[in-house]
Amino acid sequence: MLGAVALRHILRTIVAAWLILSVLFLLSRSTADPDSQLRNMVESNSRMGGLLEQPATSQQLLHRYGLYEPLFYATWQPATGWHWHGVQTQYHRWLKQLLHGDLGYSYRLEAPVWDVVKQALRYTLPLTLLAAALSIALALGVATATSYRPSARRWFIRVAHILQSFPLFLLALGLLLLLANPDALSWFPAFGLGPADQESTGWSRPGLLLYQLTLPIISLVLGSFPALAIQLDGALRHEFNRPYIATARAKGSSPAGIVWRHALRNAVLPTVTLLTELLPSIVAGSVVVEVVFALPGMGRLLADAALNQDFPVLLGGVGLVAMVRLGAQLLADVLYPILDPRIRPEV
Repeated sequence: MLGAVALRHILRTIVAAWLILSVLFLLSRSTADPDSQLRNMVESNSRMGGLLEQPATSQQLLHRYGLYEPLFYATWQPATGWHWHGVQTQYHRWLKQLLHGDLGYSYRLEAPVWDVVKQALRYTLPLTLLAAALSIALALGVATATSYRPSARRWFIRVAHILQSFPLFLLALGLLLLLANPDALSWFPAFGLGPADQESTGWSRPGLLLYQLTLPIISLVLGSFPALAIQLDGALRHEFNRPYIATARAKGSSPAGIVWRHALRNAVLPTVTLLTELLPSIVAGSVVVEVVFALPGMGRLLADAALNQDFPVLLGGVGLVAMVRLGAQLLADVLYPILDPRIRPEV
């Protein structure tokens, strides 16, 4: 039965992924006519200068990217009604490429989209994974440590609510002005990756990369852990009023033992949804943080792609964020029955 449930969840996730990506593709391609898309493509790439004045070359580019084909299998014309185009459409070409793992070709960079995204992930992946791990560890550590210390808990809740009220952009900008400012504390690079040469970036020098990503990571942690910690604190408060906690106290269990051995397992259950939403929200937040700190990651890539209407790159990046969110929802469906066997999955 569990195998059938898992298969159902996987199939549902695949269908949802296909629908999301299809909607993104159709919206991105329907925002401009082919000539406008070609002009944006040429103007954003200096190596294509002057090509618009060469009709044969322009036609070749349009056919190369399939921009002259109908957008979808069927279109509606007020005069003639529905018209069926068959499989010779932009959507069918894109879907066929996607099934072969091909995300398309960047208009602006003249490179495969997957290569462009993979280059940006060298910075976004460590940034988001470290921020997610630190957010979970900090929320878990602070919520459990203050749960049996009333005065410390009151201060923690106040600070957490204050942090939660600040937009991520302001948190990142405040850290930038405080810790990367020659007029205050110039401890970290204020722009991009600092003076270090490009050959030492990426996975080859983890220590240097960690130093360069310190402020972006802190920004994401300060923006994401308060909601998680407040939710966990509330769940622990609820568990402390349950009869089994009174029994544990009567048996002489210490406050820390009550939290870690008894209350925490049940308190984590209502927090699972926030836990699984943490990584998608951090991925989305990295777009803001990378723009503020001028990092060459997914955020900057998506901003440049949107500015230059580089639709294949924009679709690939936004689709990746959507896939992370769907994966998080699938993870939540799997974790609930593991944490509480009383939860019966629906077939």
